[in-house]
Amino acid sequence: MAAGLLVFMTACGSERTEDSEVLAEVDGEPILRKEVERYYRNRMATGSDAGSPEQILSFKLNLLNELINNQVLVAQASRVRIAVSEAEVDKKMAELQSPYSKEEFQQKLREQSLEPGDLRQEVKRSLIIGKLVNKEITARISVTDEEITEFFNRNRAQFNIPEVQYHLAQIEVTPTADPEVRNLKNDDAKTPPAAQRKIVALYARLRSGEDFATVAQEYSEDPRTAGGGGDMGFLPASALDANPRLKQVILGLRVGETSGIIQTPTGFHILRLIGREEAGQRDLSDPQVQSAVRRSLMNAKEQLLKAAFVENLRNRARVVNYLAERVVEAGANPRALP
Repeated sequence: MAAGLLVFMTACGSERTEDSEVLAEVDGEPILRKEVERYYRNRMATGSDAGSPEQILSFKLNLLNELINNQVLVAQASRVRIAVSEAEVDKKMAELQSPYSKEEFQQKLREQSLEPGDLRQEVKRSLIIGKLVNKEITARISVTDEEITEFFNRNRAQFNIPEVQYHLAQIEVTPTADPEVRNLKNDDAKTPPAAQRKIVALYARLRSGEDFATVAQEYSEDPRTAGGGGDMGFLPASALDANPRLKQVILGLRVGETSGIIQTPTGFHILRLIGREEAGQRDLSDPQVQSAVRRSLMNAKEQLLKAAFVENLRNRARVVNYLAERVVEAGANPRALP
């Protein structure tokens, strides 16, 4: 999928005159410095050490190469008549905005000097590339039973679980305001009484038959898990020791069962036990093992085929990387670059 797929993956800073400098061309289509700088600022974690000038320049060369590849893919999609409807773009735009109120979303765009039209173009491009990859790469990949068996035999140790694991989901409500809360309803209990009223109401909804994952997406205040329906993934038994109260509840749950309301120092919780994995060596006859092996093989094949596919397209494209030329001319000395 294209790099810089969503909004906040193309954080714009203040525009400078050199932002319009062309760093590369693909069949005559320019890639500007400002695009590379956007991706660079997004990839660099806030407050992290950017490294030496040479490291920074090397990173930017890699990002420019990604943008060149994306442009090559977009051009190929056009040649094979792959298109994206405005309705598809509208749907993706709505998904991006869903965790935020309209005002919050607009503020995010303003903070990044990003126009809605620019975001829309980014979304459209990523959808086009996704369709191309599905048609030309993913659809051509298959995995045989023999390959699955060979992979399992080579990697048997990966399927030896050292201790019991619990697949959990949770709904969390905290008694204080939290700006990081990003559920679909933008709902945040800001006081202990409000938190208690909210968790009781949510528990009542679950008792009436509402879907746990939907309620979690809409109202859970854990920013790490709300978007995934409260899914916490698999936790080893030893990880439960950090919270004896929660451990006691989890050990008493049957698979598919939902707990009552649990109060801890951090707030209120409702837990659901999605699954349980016993310790020991998993066999290839286990459907989950087969599925995991198949996914791993599919991913590896997709990465290989995509890399070769892009290289073939680049061989036929007119690609000029001006930044790379300047680095060579400057003898890899960033301070000597024009």
